[in-house]
Amino acid sequence: MEFSVNSPILFILVGILIAVVLAQSVYFLLKAVKRAKELGISASTVKKTITSSAVFTVAPAIAVLVGVVALSKSLGVALPWLRLSIIGSITYETVAANNALNAAGVGAGSTITDASMYVTVLWVMTLGIAIGIILVPFVTKKIQGGMNKIGMKDKKWGEIFNNAMFLGMISAFLGYVFCDVSDIFKGKTAGLTPVCVMAVSALIMVICGLLSSKLKWRWLTDYALPLSLIGGMAAAIPLAELLGYEVIK
Repeated sequence: MEFSVNSPILFILVGILIAVVLAQSVYFLLKAVKRAKELGISASTVKKTITSSAVFTVAPAIAVLVGVVALSKSLGVALPWLRLSIIGSITYETVAANNALNAAGVGAGSTITDASMYVTVLWVMTLGIAIGIILVPFVTKKIQGGMNKIGMKDKKWGEIFNNAMFLGMISAFLGYVFCDVSDIFKGKTAGLTPVCVMAVSALIMVICGLLSSKLKWRWLTDYALPLSLIGGMAAAIPLAELLGYEVIK
């Protein structure tokens, strides 16, 4: 039987898992509404909270959709849909999948036709993100406690420590962006493509921030990420052509 990344059985299996997650969401929503009634919170307040929360989930959903589309060419729709719908992260999943594909000699423009390769990519994407779930119960409380102690002793150093941890996380992804920049010394400009795409995305993010603060468009802050992602991906097409970026076939 020939393997297909868009096999109906994959959609059935993924659909079952996502249905379980949706059922959990509905269960806790009903429990929350019941608890709100017990606390005497008005029905109008509960309805407004549910409506506003539903509206603001559209923004991150757009970002997730961008990730699914980006990975669907090589991995089909089912796997990206699963990974980015439960505990996945668009910033991690795309990097993990691309690294696994490149290691296997499959470029972003090619579709996986080997089942073992497909399973390998699946494990790379799954195991990496699962580490966070395993570590959270054991280390989060200690780390948070240490950060709170630093903040209580010296607020300034507490903020510096928080910012340093955030920048450390960002640095991991910046390495992926700048890893091929040195190729310019060999006369190749393709390595500048990820850098230019990042610059375009950052510019869009800055513009959204300025519009939000200057024009009081607070709603725009929730859509800044998907707009930056979509703008960066759109810019990647002419930039890749201009800088001579080649996709592994």
